[in-house]
Amino acid sequence: MSSPKSLLIRQARLVLPNGEFMVGDVLTQGGKIVEVASTIANATPSQEIDAQGLTLLPGVIDPQVHFREPGLEHKEDLFTASCACAKGGVTSFLEMPNTRPLTTSQSALDDKLQRAASKCVVNYGFFIGATADNLPELISALPTPGIKIFMGSMHGDLLVDQETTLENIFAHGSRLIAVHAEDQERIKQRRQEFAGVSDPAVHSQIQDNKAALLATQLALKLSKKYQRRLHILHMSTAEEAELLRVDKPSWVTAEVTPQHLLLNTDAYQTIGTLAQMNPPLRSPHDNQVLWQALRDGVIDFIATDHAPHTLEEKGKTYPNTPSGMPGVETSLPLMLTSAQEGKCTVGQVVKWMSKAVAQAYGIPNKGEITPGYDADLVLVDLNNYRPVKNEEVLSKCGWSSFEGWNLTGWPVTTIVGGEIVYDQGKVNTQVRGQALQFV
Repeated sequence: MSSPKSLLIRQARLVLPNGEFMVGDVLTQGGKIVEVASTIANATPSQEIDAQGLTLLPGVIDPQVHFREPGLEHKEDLFTASCACAKGGVTSFLEMPNTRPLTTSQSALDDKLQRAASKCVVNYGFFIGATADNLPELISALPTPGIKIFMGSMHGDLLVDQETTLENIFAHGSRLIAVHAEDQERIKQRRQEFAGVSDPAVHSQIQDNKAALLATQLALKLSKKYQRRLHILHMSTAEEAELLRVDKPSWVTAEVTPQHLLLNTDAYQTIGTLAQMNPPLRSPHDNQVLWQALRDGVIDFIATDHAPHTLEEKGKTYPNTPSGMPGVETSLPLMLTSAQEGKCTVGQVVKWMSKAVAQAYGIPNKGEITPGYDADLVLVDLNNYRPVKNEEVLSKCGWSSFEGWNLTGWPVTTIVGGEIVYDQGKVNTQVRGQALQFV
């Protein structure tokens, strides 16, 4: 019987679990990291990479994406999205339930897992979506990282905006609840106030900071009442960050997206509806407070909320335009560029995009370059800058809200389970990721 496939990465600048750097070698075998040393002399690997001048990081775990399959494959599908992940150094993702049909049952979850097993070049996991009447499925469905609740910015069965219904979900079961925290009643009122306005910038006024704060306050109240594990998705406002700064139980976590750190309402003037998302972009002040909260540990990690639409859909007149933007290809370069600019360190980026996500969702053996951990890795180039170009986007939508931004830290090689899935601009479409486990 042949020995498991092995890969030797030579003389990379490694980011160690403590955030410090060393130049050294990493040997993987059978999908696991087996040795990390300044020099590995006696190995006879199946493949070898000369990584001189490159930086080796744990693969990114993106804990909030919308990959549109099944039912909306004209925007994106699991294959195209996972290829975009590989290009962006994202080796694992957690996907949301607002597909068609909705992922609100074990059978719908099983269908997604089967699709992913045949199509995804990176690792995958899928949330179960809450409705007003699927509590038994929310308690029993497996495997899943948690329950997704849309408290606002949603219509149909996935909108759960009544406090009595929300409380029933918080009161039963123990698995993580992840909330899209926007107050639907306030959004409805504000839509009436701004009816007839076609400037997309009004989106940030309709779904304003107060709408986000009200919902986050309610989720936090219910979480504290039942000591229920809570995660606040894509936190966007200074008010929410300051709330958590003074009142964040040990079982509560929060995330922020690169766009809520790096874009603000000024973007509507330059890119119009390509800046429209839920929750909306905020002010430069919100950017600053969110950055500080992230650095201080009030916000725990980064997610993209990758939510692509076609340019034709985005080209309609507001409010007939869908909210959302792609993100998996640009999130790591955006954050590493921020590190080079002094907003944070590379070690912090690794923590926010890998280790902290694995810890929060109980994903074992991911997020570190450590023997025994899974060989999900990304080699990035921190010595050169190049611009985001729409024609290079692998996501099916074919555009980025960051087009023209000059970034460093672009992935050169992405490794999933010890297999090279992306190298020098090309995706190895034969690689298949694994279903993530949650403990």
